[in-house]
Amino acid sequence: MTDPHPFIAGLPKAELHVHHVGSASPRIVAELAARHPDSKVPTDPEALADYFTFTDFAHFIEVYLSVVDLIRTPEDVRLLTFEVARDMARQNIRYAELTVTPFSSTRRGIPEVAFMEAIEDARKAAESELGVILRWCFDIPGEAGLQAAEETARLAVERRPEGLVSFGLGGPEIGVERPQFKPYFDRAIAEGLHSVPHAGETTGPQTVWDALTALRAERIGHGTSSVQDPKLLEHLAEHRIALEVCPTSNIATRAVTDIELHPIREMVAAGVLVTVNSDDPPMFGTDLNNEYGVAARLLELDEQGIAGLAKNAVEASFLDPAGKRRLAEEIDTYTANWLRGPAR
Repeated sequence: MTDPHPFIAGLPKAELHVHHVGSASPRIVAELAARHPDSKVPTDPEALADYFTFTDFAHFIEVYLSVVDLIRTPEDVRLLTFEVARDMARQNIRYAELTVTPFSSTRRGIPEVAFMEAIEDARKAAESELGVILRWCFDIPGEAGLQAAEETARLAVERRPEGLVSFGLGGPEIGVERPQFKPYFDRAIAEGLHSVPHAGETTGPQTVWDALTALRAERIGHGTSSVQDPKLLEHLAEHRIALEVCPTSNIATRAVTDIELHPIREMVAAGVLVTVNSDDPPMFGTDLNNEYGVAARLLELDEQGIAGLAKNAVEASFLDPAGKRRLAEEIDTYTANWLRGPAR
């Protein structure tokens, strides 16, 4: 393909690894910063490009948390959530599992019931007005420790919103061992939630093994270092445990030094179920369409190959079976029509 982007732009897609606050566009971040002038976040959308230039993963977390601090009211939560869905609709994202960190909002004083009502109101409006189906992953901010884990598990179980499907773990990996969170994942899993922790982004493959064995992970967020362990790759492939791969994010946070060295090729060659995602797109100057373009180039994919990546995300999602069939069929129909030579 000379240019995959026109095909990608119209391709129906699902996204499985994308963060709620991290998806705030420069326009929305600037609007929130203007609402809360005590913040150090720039109010000029153009200045945010420099602000979102990271020296390493620790610096990324610092900047990310400064944006989190802008979400202070239920109205802020609702605005952010619906605008994220609007940006998804522009990219033909039909379904997304949005990683939400309720602890970050409730500890800043947003009442937990009001928080749940805000995300649910935005979710229902996104589906009815934009045609975007949203589901939630409540994740533990690892840097906040076991107190955050306890609170996140309680909110997930006792205040469970209708759209909640999974339970995750984000934030730094170094010094934040996965096994310590086992009781909280056990509680969430017992309530029917799926396990989707981050692992192996900035640490080695043992972190991925820990997520699989201690946290009973059904998908792995990032899993970049999995390629260092052939037995791990074999295990992931055999059990169809998907990796939520975010190429540009890995470069922006320095988890991978050069896009040409990204391990997505080795993952696919090993038969691992690979999905492509944007993580914190505006912060990394990307979106899901761009990430598909990056993956298409690295993997030398044609239209059928790109559509296969889109169908991987559908397979690995927690969408209901009927919804999976509909979205997979929509992808196939779009691809067949494109290959027959529609006007474009």
